Amino acid sequence: MKMKLTALVFIVFVLFSLSLSKAEAACDIQDFKVCLPAVIGGSPPSTECCTKLKDNQSCSCFYLKNPLVVPYKTSSKQVLEACGIPVPVC
Repeated sequence: MKMKLTALVFIVFVLFSLSLSKAEAACDIQDFKVCLPAVIGGSPPSTECCTKLKDNQSCSCFYLKNPLVVPYKTSSKQVLEACGIPVPVC
């Protein structure tokens, strides 16, 4: 019985890990190059930037925690707000 429980826990762990990997793989920070002028330069976000952000709202926390974005977290949140996207609580 203990062996079956251990195997079940292991299988659940592996499936959970795979699902996280797929979710993170779908979130590519390179897709948001169009938002750089708004994040770094403080200009208003372009329509293309807002569209990318709206299409990928499920990735918001992943992006905000990305080491490349962390120094620009405040301005990134301002861009989200300017695009009418709620800032996630991560």
